[in-house]
Amino acid sequence: MRIILLAVLLSVAQVSTGHAVDKSYYSPVIYIDVENHRILISELGGVFYIDVPPVARPHMEKLPISGLVDFVVEVKGENEMPVLKTWKVKSGESTCLYFNGKECK
Repeated sequence: MRIILLAVLLSVAQVSTGHAVDKSYYSPVIYIDVENHRILISELGGVFYIDVPPVARPHMEKLPISGLVDFVVEVKGENEMPVLKTWKVKSGESTCLYFNGKECK
């Protein structure tokens, strides 16, 4: 009985680690890939793409290349691209200084 309980607890613990986590990146905008709906940013000397969901796609070209932006993304797993949730432009010209996940302000 104890072995079964232990097995159930371990399987629940493994499932709970699969949840998405929000993470913030303060980064310059390196490149905006409009065709593939993603933005190239950097952190700690490395570069990577963040996926842009359909609601944000009409606004992604408003981000300033080389401008500093605070991105909040949802990270689901190591092998999946982080998905954009919000952004706040900290430096650079933009007609969309704040994207709240639904609209530009």
